[in-house]
Amino acid sequence: MPIRDKHEFKVSFLQVLDEDGRVDKQLEPDLSRDQLLELYRGMVLAREADQRMLRLQRQGRLGTFSPSTGQEAAACGPLLALGKADWLVPAFRELGALLMRGVPFNRVLRFWGGWEEGNVFPGVDRTLPIAVIVGSQIPHAAGLGYAVRHRGEKDTAVLTFFGDGATSEGDFHEGMNFAAVWKAPVVFICQNNQWAISTPLNKQTVSESIAQKGLAYGMPVLQVDGNDALAMYRAAKEALDRARAGDGPTFIEAITYRLMMHTTADDPSKYRAEGEVDQWERRDPLVRFRKYLGSKRLWNAQKEEQLRVEVKQYIDDQVKEYETPIDVKPDIIFDLVRGIAHELIEEQRAEFLHRLNDENEDADA
Repeated sequence: MPIRDKHEFKVSFLQVLDEDGRVDKQLEPDLSRDQLLELYRGMVLAREADQRMLRLQRQGRLGTFSPSTGQEAAACGPLLALGKADWLVPAFRELGALLMRGVPFNRVLRFWGGWEEGNVFPGVDRTLPIAVIVGSQIPHAAGLGYAVRHRGEKDTAVLTFFGDGATSEGDFHEGMNFAAVWKAPVVFICQNNQWAISTPLNKQTVSESIAQKGLAYGMPVLQVDGNDALAMYRAAKEALDRARAGDGPTFIEAITYRLMMHTTADDPSKYRAEGEVDQWERRDPLVRFRKYLGSKRLWNAQKEEQLRVEVKQYIDDQVKEYETPIDVKPDIIFDLVRGIAHELIEEQRAEFLHRLNDENEDADA
């Protein structure tokens, strides 16, 4: 018997704005003036907050963190499509999404400053904390999607982000397969920024795309220009609508680039060429979107200056709040390990407090 082709697969690519800000009218999403300006403000806020965090870290006022400069569109575009009833499950490079969601910047600062309170977002529901362990949030998102479906929440979906490096983790494959089998309403977005710390994409996988990995789990996939905020919004909205309608998960690969270091403990000049960075700087998502707004007569230099002043003032206020001492009990970390008390943990708490008391007595002596 001759060998017969059984299945054929393809991966489509979406771009709405080209690198000069010109829009494809047939693909342009129907967004209001306020929505477009909200999206641009979110990206500007993310960029300015990121740069302030870098200065704070270099001054010794903040711990190591992972910059998001250059990837604002990939995070902010999908967030604009997210509803209040939806869940947001971030990794560690979605600063813009968190800020657009309403997470106060001072909480992000507290997280990277080593404060447990940075994992608590007052007044912001259905938003998980920053996940530093690579890929660990993907099964969480799949589980949330399963729970949403089990509870019959028909107007709820889950949006999760991760980097290209996470696709080499078992958590990625387990979470994707689980969500697909159970038709969980989850939208998986991979921010493919070309580097998994110092490992380039071509050393991590020989697949022609990361998007095609979703085909193995039987879900729709799409590769998107991740520096195009409109394309990211459109792709995420369609996927979220599909999820809420009960049609299961979607996998989106956002082609973007990390313009800065992996974390502030990293020196990217050791492993990548400066010319590569220059090439991607010409695809800056903020510049592209600002040109688009200008072509629609929604933006000008005066409005840009006003926005920068407003954003700077907000960041100044949030940094001041972050650096204002707060009164927390020293053993709070033991409260957050388990949902219910455990004998071993309580023994560790008692030992910790006893040693702390001894240290305080020595200091007073």
